[in-house]
Amino acid sequence: MSAELKKAVPAEAAGRAPDRGGPGPWFSRAVLRNGPLGGLIALAAVMAVLSRDFLNGQNLLNVGVQASVTAILAFGVTFVIVSAGIDLSVGSVAGLSAIVVAWAATDRGLPVWTAVLLGLAVGAAAGLASGALVAHGRLPAFIATLAMLSVGRGLALVLSGGSPIAFPASVSALGDTLGGWLPVPVLVMIAMGLIAALILARTYTGRAMFAIGGNEEAARLSGIDVKRRKLVIYALSGLFAAVAGIVLAARLTSAQPQAAMGYELDAIAAVVIGGASLSGGSGKASGTLIGALILAVLRNGLNLLSVSAFWQQVATGLVIALAVLLDTLRRRSAR
Repeated sequence: MSAELKKAVPAEAAGRAPDRGGPGPWFSRAVLRNGPLGGLIALAAVMAVLSRDFLNGQNLLNVGVQASVTAILAFGVTFVIVSAGIDLSVGSVAGLSAIVVAWAATDRGLPVWTAVLLGLAVGAAAGLASGALVAHGRLPAFIATLAMLSVGRGLALVLSGGSPIAFPASVSALGDTLGGWLPVPVLVMIAMGLIAALILARTYTGRAMFAIGGNEEAARLSGIDVKRRKLVIYALSGLFAAVAGIVLAARLTSAQPQAAMGYELDAIAAVVIGGASLSGGSGKASGTLIGALILAVLRNGLNLLSVSAFWQQVATGLVIALAVLLDTLRRRSAR
């Protein structure tokens, strides 16, 4: 664009925010862009002031452990939400996958790693089934994954007979610590977060997620096989849910058919709090991790302050509402 045209074209039309001569607009945009991280820092600072035990090293590790299962689930849900979908089944799929591992290894005597691979395959298959209902059955994602929520929990109860199953000792090591202080669940959470970030930023499937979430019809016209990509997206969500279920069962040293009940709501909340838009087209693995940590810090701090579990639910709901409000403001600011 020539210098004359640059002078003639308004800043808004050129894709730049107009300079109105003050730090206000720049500051507000920076706050909106970095809201999740700033919220985590502010929340941690408040909890540190209110409770002397919060910044204790062991307590901070506990926060990481508490966030681990939710974060792993939420990484998978991030893929779905970025593509403008929703997955309500991840909690049930996590519970089912853990039951399959324990059932195969304990009741059927399969080698432990075969049982683990079977559990991961079941999680991916459950996600693939949800994706097929969405992509080929044209069911709304809400309905398809709600159905899988019921199917997954029912199968977990059938396989277990409604009773917990002892988890293989070698896999239960995932719930232990390294060197007596570093929790393995935190390491698994970091590893799965890196994988999720790599998928979102460096793979064709990741780019397709953003394209589908931004405008599904435009993505189809640009040559993306939308139906196939949705199958992959939901299968990845199921796979991450299976990993989360195995980590949770390892922490509990048993696979329980009712495990991870309600975790799907925490996972969705973590993604939204982390800055992803429920309308699709935006989201980051790092933001999802921050969202999971915000939930964990909030609950840990309230526990240290001896706040009732009922009021904790109220506080969590307020945080989620605030995150959605910030997302709305952020999209308005972008426009």
